[in-house]
Amino acid sequence: MPHAAEDLPFAPGDAARDEAQLRRFLHGMPPIDDGDMQAEVAALTSEVPVPDGELIDTVIGMLDLTSLAATDTESSVRDLCGRARQPDPRAHGVPPVAAVCVYPDLVAAAATSLAGSGIGVASVAGGFPSGRTPLPVKLAEVEHAVSAGATEIDAVLDRGAFLEERYGTVFDGVAEVKRACGHATLKVILETGELVTAEQVRRASWLALLAGADILKTSTGKISPAASLPAMYLLADAVRGWHESTGERRGLKPAGGIRTTDDALRYLTLVRGTAGPRWSTPTLFRIGASGLLDDLLARRREQNS
Repeated sequence: MPHAAEDLPFAPGDAARDEAQLRRFLHGMPPIDDGDMQAEVAALTSEVPVPDGELIDTVIGMLDLTSLAATDTESSVRDLCGRARQPDPRAHGVPPVAAVCVYPDLVAAAATSLAGSGIGVASVAGGFPSGRTPLPVKLAEVEHAVSAGATEIDAVLDRGAFLEERYGTVFDGVAEVKRACGHATLKVILETGELVTAEQVRRASWLALLAGADILKTSTGKISPAASLPAMYLLADAVRGWHESTGERRGLKPAGGIRTTDDALRYLTLVRGTAGPRWSTPTLFRIGASGLLDDLLARRREQNS
């Protein structure tokens, strides 16, 4: 893994790329011993803090409260946004979530509902969840979401091109989506459950970072397996290496299958131990979930009873 800016194949943010250079860089990383990695993950998550009210509130403030159902409507999105603003109407002091995540055609409803709240409006886009859409269509969808009020875009990596090792194609796709985002934050979904080896997860992480991803996201939540602690470890190790190489901090987002407070705290503990304590804010760490908020609030009420 590179640890100096001169080890990168080209300057960060440079849209130009060379296929051979990318291949040398991505395939030149040292091999990963799966046993050693699993042991490291186990060690990093062996002591998860007991959730008190303050820690639960911290996690609530990191949530991307998500609804990506085919039956979503403007009315259901308005209800979701109301919950994002005030997660528990029965309790005072519960913080709002970090963002609401919806489909592109419902961004305008979310943006109107969340106006002035400081809560982000995230939209999946770019042919979610498969990514099997022509690039011009992907870009048009991203541009539509941003013009409708999206402040964050969750876009999928082209896994077909990646698994065929067409790294230049993948790089160009992410870079074009990044340009279409304008000032919106770009989260690149790697769909780690479809990447066969730890080396592929690491390569996909670095390729997305090189192409301009602001946040690495594990999964769409539409396949199984979704998020996993080993995959999150590899993403966190990549952003740590990126920071060491460039001085820039990029964010992380596990998503899919994170349903309990204890699940969330395992991910937060792992990221803190791997990337560093700076990755303990909503700017650099998010959790994508739909049902997790219910468990967090239940645990919070237990603390206050």
